[in-house]
Formats: sequence, structure tokens, C-alpha cells
Amino acid sequence: MSKPINVFSEIGKLKTVMLHRPGKELENLMPDYLERLLFDDIPFLEQAQKEHDHFAGMLRDKGVEVVYLEDLAAESLVSEEVRIQFIDQYLDEAGIRSHAVREKVREMLIATEDNRELIDKTVAGIQKVEMPEYQIEGLADMIESAYPFIIDPMPNLYFTRDNFATMGNGVSLNHMYSVTRQREAIYGQYIFEYHPRFAGNEVPKVYDRNDTTRIEGGDELVLSKDVLAVGISQRTEAASIEKLAKNIFKQELGFNCVLAFNIGEYRKFMHLDTVFTMIDYDKFTIHPEIEGELEVYSITPKADGELNIVREEDTLEHILAKYLNRDSVQLIRCGDGNVTAAAREQWNDGSNTLTIAPGEVVVYDRNTVTNKALEKAGVKLNYIHGSELVRGRGGPRCMSMPLYREDLTK
Repeated sequence: MSKPINVFSEIGKLKTVMLHRPGKELENLMPDYLERLLFDDIPFLEQAQKEHDHFAGMLRDKGVEVVYLEDLAAESLVSEEVRIQFIDQYLDEAGIRSHAVREKVREMLIATEDNRELIDKTVAGIQKVEMPEYQIEGLADMIESAYPFIIDPMPNLYFTRDNFATMGNGVSLNHMYSVTRQREAIYGQYIFEYHPRFAGNEVPKVYDRNDTTRIEGGDELVLSKDVLAVGISQRTEAASIEKLAKNIFKQELGFNCVLAFNIGEYRKFMHLDTVFTMIDYDKFTIHPEIEGELEVYSITPKADGELNIVREEDTLEHILAKYLNRDSVQLIRCGDGNVTAAAREQWNDGSNTLTIAPGEVVVYDRNTVTNKALEKAGVKLNYIHGSELVRGRGGPRCMSMPLYREDLTK
């Protein structure tokens, strides 16, 4: 592989993918604080890990190299200087008000000699009971005295699609929607800057996590070597898409158009890939509820470096066919068009498929109506269990970050 990142489509044969195996961060979820941590339910960790291991094993059986974010992050701490830098940055973003408490946590993390153990701890979060010498200091600490954490866990991290996104030979290091998830992007920052797999390869950065407007990887889709699709959603702002487009065109990654999909700021539509994914050269999954009011804007570069933005006045099928140079495309509707089935199965990520080769996808087994519609359309399905992992409101695409896909031949 000449470059460590090569993602010029959603459907090219998947060769390398990054996952995060759920860990103790899920056991730090509590009913009273689910909204704060962007969860609706509490998965059973042991079963969630079994489901995730089955997912990873199925990908390996298909010839995919599976690498883990937690391993790459640990391997990125290549020197004591980088290690201390990571710990300090992590603590700077952890929201600890008390300087004394911060110093005690810092001492604990520095004393954790094994880098993988250190990464796992930063993901899991730190309870107050883990620090026997923790003392309440100041009014803010007194007001939040019942809150059990010094540092919040990162339970959303197994959705590796979001905190950064690969496109072309580059990566978008994302500014996340919430403070809780913004810290997740630290791992991507260190992986792409210091890990031996990427360091020295000059991986183009097309978005900066320190930028002021939010964007998440679930809204970023690579439709072809020429065209990206980005959702304007609960988690991604229109202004971020303009910044991303300017950076991509300026760095000449090969893309010449960004299609912006305005899907609305609804929790149930969280990201574009929860309602729309590409599964073959001319086939897409879609949640029927977004079709009627969906607005699509095409963004192309001007000679002066500015953007030409046009609202596309046509059906989604025609817009996609036009920009993908196809005679037509097929939209396969979640729930096979049935309103009740569509709502239920979209909630369980029936439209969130991971394509591992043209016309071959990974899906949750629980979305039976949608899965039958996909099979009827000639799509090859690989099933994974959808009992505990789905409680985080994310599907196979959400849980995977492709690092390398084969280029398409047609």
C-alpha cells in the first residue's frame, strides 16, 4: 500500500478498517446521566463485546485487516515527551475545575506505565471513588457534589466513524457536537500525527478539530473519486461543510464536488448515514421519511478559490444519477416502505449499512423487513447480532472507519 489511507468510495472492497472494542466506559453509564453522555439506554458490556467480536471476526473472514483505535492510540505515544503531552491535553479537555484534583489525576495517569492501560483508562473515565483523596473545593464542586465522576467516560467511542473521517488519502479531524464526544478526537489527532503507520506520510488534514464549527463523520460519505456527500444535521453545521469543501478543493485530493444533504436537526436522524448509505454502484439505502423535504445543494470550486453553491431542483434519484454518471439509481427504503416498519427499523439502524464490496454489506440481523428488501434488490448480506451494540443508536457503518478501500474499476 503506497499510502496509509485510500478511501475514494463507500463501496470499494474494504481492505483495512479501524474499530474500537467497547470497554469499561459502558459500565460507567448511569440512568440519570444518559442524556449528558448521548445515550438512550445502557448496553450489557459482556454481550456487547461478544457482538463486537463477532463483527470483527466476520470482517477478518472476509479478508479485511482489522485494527483497533485503542491499540493505535497506545502505539502513538512513541516517547515520554509525547506521552506527557497527550496526558496534559487530555486533562485540559476533561473539564476538571480544581487544580489540586487535576494534579492528582495527572500523577495517577503518569504512573500508569503501560500505554494501552493508559488509553483504556482515559476512555473509561474516572470516578470520584477511585481517588480516595478527592476533596470538594469551591462552589462549583459543591453544587455538583452528587455527580460521581471526576472525568466523564466516552461510551460513544465504539462509533469510530464520527470523531474523524477518511476521504481520499486524507482525514477530517472533526469538531464534535458535544463536549463529551469532542475529547474522542484526541485519539485521532495522536494516531495520525505520531503513529509509525501514518507519521511521515504527510496525511492531508481537511478539517481541524480545533475549528469553531461542528462536523461529524457519520455525516461524511465518499460517493465516488469525484463526489462527497455531507449531511447538514443535528451534529454537522452548514458552515463546516463550506470549510471542508474549500480545504478539499485547495488540497487537490481529486474530489470536484460536495453534495450537501439537509436532513434536519432531529435526534432520530442524528447523522446522514443513519438515513442514507451507498451499497452498490447504483443502489442506496434510505429512510423514506427524509425524502419529501430533503434539500440537496451542490458545491463546486470557483477559479478564485471560492465556492459555487447551487440548490439542486430535482428528485434525489436524478441528482445521484447525474453526479455519479449513472443512467439511474435505486433507492431501497428502510422498512420496505412500510411506515411502521421504517420507523422501528430506522431507530435500530436499518439504513446504516457498512459496504465491504460493491453490492455486499454488513447489517444488523434484527432489521428483518429492511434486510428482505435488500436481498430482493440483489444485495449480499452479512449479518451481525443487534441486541446490545444497537442501544448506542449506531449501526455497522457507525462502528467502522475504513482506512483503505480498493479503487473502483468502473
